[in-house]
Amino acid sequence: MLRLSTVLLYARTCLVMVLLLAFQAAPALAQAKVVRTPYQNPKALVDIFLDDPAKLGAALYWVRSLVNPLTEAPYSMFPEDMSIIVLLHGTEIVTLAKKNQERYQEVLQRMRYYADMGVKFKVCGLALQDYGYTAAEMQDFVEVAPSAITELMHWQNRGYALIPAIVLDKKFSIEQIR
Repeated sequence: MLRLSTVLLYARTCLVMVLLLAFQAAPALAQAKVVRTPYQNPKALVDIFLDDPAKLGAALYWVRSLVNPLTEAPYSMFPEDMSIIVLLHGTEIVTLAKKNQERYQEVLQRMRYYADMGVKFKVCGLALQDYGYTAAEMQDFVEVAPSAITELMHWQNRGYALIPAIVLDKKFSIEQIR
């Protein structure tokens, strides 16, 4: 007759084996897969048309989202490998006026940083007239295009991807909606 300790040991071993099999059969929790899309020489046209010049800082995150991942590993592109144009034609053009330099110093520094990397900043000539500015009153890294709409069409016809920099009024913090 089997001793009680042998029966308990056998029962314990069977339980451990059943549990091991159960855990092996259970699928692992799925998670997102990180991909490395093989990006090459981007041609992008960032369209900025804002109802408030204070939103330009948020709109520039669209430029950051283009430039930073491409210049960092694993892509490590040189700025000259990218062709990025930022077209401004809303209230945000006031940020580019030399007379407003002090007021919009932070966004100007960010734009100048990207301009130094080769990003072209253009303003709509019609909007410039509407606001009563001349090309001479704009920052030195700015180009004045005849019209934002014709400029948008021109660059899209040359294969540039149109990226509208949409900036919404923030109702909730990230912590509130997580």
